[in-house]
Amino acid sequence: MPLSRVEIATPSAERLINRLCKHWAHKLEVEQSDQQATITFATGTCLMLAEPDKLVVAIETLEEEHLDELEGVVERHLIRMAGDEELAIVWEN
Repeated sequence: MPLSRVEIATPSAERLINRLCKHWAHKLEVEQSDQQATITFATGTCLMLAEPDKLVVAIETLEEEHLDELEGVVERHLIRMAGDEELAIVWEN
């Protein structure tokens, strides 16, 4: 299974997870606990973990072709939810 991962330096990891989960819960399957979340998309899964001063995000898809697409969706939403905070997002796969 194709996998992509990023560690984003941010003091707002928990807030970002909460905002994304609330946003996506209207149309996707979302499982959330204190500092982590799993979001199930039609083409793959996004795992998020809030750690001190960083947000760890992993995306797993069944098909390689969906990996870039899902990275883009997650990245755009992270940037939007971060507001004025600038996020450095560099995916590793």
